[in-house]
Amino acid sequence: MADSVLYDVTDGLATITLNRPDAMNALDIATKVALREAVRSAADDDAVRAVLLTGNGRAFCVGQDLKEHTALLARDAETGDRNTMSTVREHYNPVVRALATMPKPVVAGVNGVAAGAGLGFALAADFRVVAETASFTTAFAAVGLTADSGVSWTLPRVVGPGRAADLLLFPRSVGAAEAYELGIANRLVAPEALADEARAVARALAEGPTLAYAAIKESLAHAASHSLVETLGKEDELQTRAGGSEDHRAAVAAFVAKQKPVFRGR
Repeated sequence: MADSVLYDVTDGLATITLNRPDAMNALDIATKVALREAVRSAADDDAVRAVLLTGNGRAFCVGQDLKEHTALLARDAETGDRNTMSTVREHYNPVVRALATMPKPVVAGVNGVAAGAGLGFALAADFRVVAETASFTTAFAAVGLTADSGVSWTLPRVVGPGRAADLLLFPRSVGAAEAYELGIANRLVAPEALADEARAVARALAEGPTLAYAAIKESLAHAASHSLVETLGKEDELQTRAGGSEDHRAAVAAFVAKQKPVFRGR
């Protein structure tokens, strides 16, 4: 894995850190490949019960590395190909799909600017802890592009279709306070407290009923594109599964005994 993405698993928590601080964690090809593999590893590892995605330095992720992108576009112009834009299919889509659909909770610790694909990655997480100095921008139209990294799906579901269209058609910096009002940020913290708070949230989730969390993620995704009747059926299916878990039985027993439950993700 490239040094531009750090990966650590400790006590059930996988921490994925974008590590190009001098480039504001811009996404060159090496970083995109490493991030894709890190997210997939976290999704597939049964020992991982929650994921924390964050960045080193002043930015969470400013999206595509435009210096590299410029060189690749020039190459495409010479060859008549459009290979550069295959990065959406090869890199961004797999990352967002894994973040959004893995059967375990994902926390984004947004330490600074989240732009373009960086915004997409943050929105694909289940919970966003955001530094009060952080900001968000769609960025795409400003460089003559449409939305990618799932933003056309996630952003309207977070802020509503009207606001999503506004933010995509007229890219601007959305500060942390406004992001909280819009629902982009779930929790605001002082910049110096961001790392500890994001880790505390992610660790609490890692120690929680992770099978139930997986069912909650699946239920919410299903409900977003199905009718009430279909959603009720899905809830029945998922609740039956959760009700048969060791975690549920242990939690009920702990409640009756007036004890704190210990969840094991089984």
